[in-house]
Amino acid sequence: MARKKSFKFPWRTLISIATVALVGYVVYENWDGFVATFNNLDQANIFVLVLLIPEQLFMYFACGQIFFSYLEKKLHKMFGWKEKLKISTELNFVNRAVPAGSLGGLAYLTYRLRQFDITAGQASFLYIFRYAITTVVNYLQALVAILILLVLGVIPEEATWIIWVSLLMNMGVFIVLGLVIYVASSKKRIDFFGRIVEKVMNLVTKIITLGHRNHMVRHDKIQNYLLSIHDCVKMARKDKKSLVRPTIWGVIYSLCEIGVYWIVAISLGRPEILPVIMVGEAIGSVFDGIVPYGPYELGMVGVMGIMLGGSEEAVAMSLIVVVMARALSLIFTIATGYWPYNQAIRGKND
Repeated sequence: MARKKSFKFPWRTLISIATVALVGYVVYENWDGFVATFNNLDQANIFVLVLLIPEQLFMYFACGQIFFSYLEKKLHKMFGWKEKLKISTELNFVNRAVPAGSLGGLAYLTYRLRQFDITAGQASFLYIFRYAITTVVNYLQALVAILILLVLGVIPEEATWIIWVSLLMNMGVFIVLGLVIYVASSKKRIDFFGRIVEKVMNLVTKIITLGHRNHMVRHDKIQNYLLSIHDCVKMARKDKKSLVRPTIWGVIYSLCEIGVYWIVAISLGRPEILPVIMVGEAIGSVFDGIVPYGPYELGMVGVMGIMLGGSEEAVAMSLIVVVMARALSLIFTIATGYWPYNQAIRGKND
């Protein structure tokens, strides 16, 4: 008698379908931006805009190198440059084209690096480190840009409050990162925090399932995950040189992010607004790690418009630069990232 095949739930197919639906939602939400971008292409220098292609590919690679340079030096994991670029484009796709915020990127990086025997804790440490480095760089470049604008005397009096907002928002991020490091530096604090996470997650599970399931995670699983992060923090403190290369790549990546907007501004004949872009991007990036769309663009456009004088022309120019940069970046992200992401998802056994 033939052996009856056991039913296997089609998780990978469902993930692929969900991804298409989410990308479709993002495209729908940004459709006005795409239309506005194509309508304004006649005002832009197309030859300058073409520079976005190599610039963004290098930006993806630089982002991946934050992780890979550490893994190669500290954990002796080897990656080919094609594999690096592939994983980097996939991660960029998840971060930018799928509305999941930074948690989506963290989950995917953990999943993707698992085949290289990288633990969830190690991947999380690197992801948090990347966010910390880019935040620090954004903070410093915003300070430099503000100093340049103050020296030039081009900041309107009614826009001086933006300086304090920029400083306070970035300081808030530093405080959160400091708390993460504080918790990860002690096994006792990790145990205490792990128990809180377990209770919260299981409570949410109970509410969502209407009491049919009371547990989603076990304490030992959370404990092992947090202890892995703790070990990474200890290793980094003992060998600070291992963080030099990831830090350099983090600086390069942050500058490339600003470069996307500057290339668009140059194509529109406004290269001089670079310092304003730097301040606006620094404020917008604080939101970018929390929510993928909306507040980032609104914050950046508002800041740039005010710092350029607050006139209708200034706001319009800020809007064109930000919308075109984000729309072209999103198109390129989907074009380069969806196929390798889909292949990676459907090619896994687990």
